Amino acid sequence: MTSVRQFACAAILLVALPAAAIADGSSRPYGGGGRIGVADIVAKYNKSGELFRIEGHCQSSCTMLLAIRNVCVAPDANLAFHAALFPNERGQTPPPKRQAAMLNSYKPALRRYLVTNHYVDTFEFHNISGREIVSKFGYKACP
Repeated sequence: MTSVRQFACAAILLVALPAAAIADGSSRPYGGGGRIGVADIVAKYNKSGELFRIEGHCQSSCTMLLAIRNVCVAPDANLAFHAALFPNERGQTPPPKRQAAMLNSYKPALRRYLVTNHYVDTFEFHNISGREIVSKFGYKACP
């Protein structure tokens, strides 16, 4: 009987929540980076205006989701940045077009920080906390 009550309570909570809370996008499926279709995801969320949350671990191309206009970053998130390289290109100079596209997806203050500190010179990961992304670089904190 207890499990039936728990299920009923959960169902009531889901119905009572505002639609945006259920529909919010999240970086969790994209956290490991790789080829995730960033341009399509950014375009979709920029068109809809829907909130996109960056939470948990977000590395590589996942960090380019910061280009979404209505993006928020969880304070406990961890974002890992590196040069615009594919794993089979390690040791080569980052391709200028890909490097520019990646850097242009960040706000100017974050872009300057990454370039000045050489975080985008190699494929080595450099971590920045969600708390810092919000406080130092002007991104919105997730509610």
